[in-house]
Amino acid sequence: MVILGVDSHKRTHTVVAVDANGRKLAEKTVAAISAGHLELVRWAGRFADRRWALEDCRHLSRRLSTDLLCAGEAVVRVPPKLMAGARRSSREPGKSDPIDALAVARAALREDLPVATLDGPEREVRLLVDHREDLVAERTRAQNRLRWHLHELDPGTEPPARALDRAVVLTALEARLAGQPGTVARIARELVGRIRELTTTINALEREIGRLVADLAPSLLALTGCGPLTAAKLVGETAGIGRFRSAAAFARHNGSAPLPVWSGNTERHRLSRTGNRQLNVALHRIAITQLQREGPGKTYLEHRRALGNTKTEAIRALRRRISDEVFRRMRHDEAARVAESSRLAAAA
Repeated sequence: MVILGVDSHKRTHTVVAVDANGRKLAEKTVAAISAGHLELVRWAGRFADRRWALEDCRHLSRRLSTDLLCAGEAVVRVPPKLMAGARRSSREPGKSDPIDALAVARAALREDLPVATLDGPEREVRLLVDHREDLVAERTRAQNRLRWHLHELDPGTEPPARALDRAVVLTALEARLAGQPGTVARIARELVGRIRELTTTINALEREIGRLVADLAPSLLALTGCGPLTAAKLVGETAGIGRFRSAAAFARHNGSAPLPVWSGNTERHRLSRTGNRQLNVALHRIAITQLQREGPGKTYLEHRRALGNTKTEAIRALRRRISDEVFRRMRHDEAARVAESSRLAAAA
């Protein structure tokens, strides 16, 4: 097996080929355009058994990944943290595109990474979720600025916390600011309008995301504590549950699998701070929600506490169980979509 490690940039891609022992075989740099990607495929044709390893830089490597997958190539995405670790352990000092590409290849050779697939509906969900989060952050900044201006105009009359996204509160503020002169009042009126506009867009995005997730992951939505936005985060960040060979591999990917830290007669595990933190926080949100109501989650927590675990340790264990359940439900939803597509294709 030959691994082709790629260091991606806006204008160029540098590729280094290594054998099964990590020994460098060849190197090539091409323009970061479709013609350059095709040139890479032709150049790599000399290696019969090959796999491409791309540093997971989202937009920098996405077009290359798509072109390679469309050409029938096998591709894995290497997290930047793994690449950085491989580069630090190398005997060759310094940093350059070939050194980085070599580190990507060796990291892929060392790790068992899920194989990439062409973008499906999961990417659309992820883009919408990311866009909504950006708009929420922008609205929060506008709300904070508005509160300072309202305090300057009339101290002590600011709206309650978390009230500046309600239409009735914004309407009352507009009426209150309408007749006030001065630059501060003018800026405050503009911020109220901006917050109203952002809120309308955010709510529309949330409804759209809810409709998409209802079609893609109905079983996941039925899980206690998993609302539409949390389900969308899980679907978008997972990018196809079929990439993972088992529930344990998925848990390792999302950071809910504990790390062994023991030696001799003392055996214990500790919290893993690796993995996809977006997935991890979505699992934690489900766990905390389940603990707020009666059900299997709360029962399991009490069971772990009875065994001597602290509350924090018990929540970590619950998060691991939720990861397995999420894996099972997402597998079920994916199988149902494939079966439905096959049925429609046969009917056509």
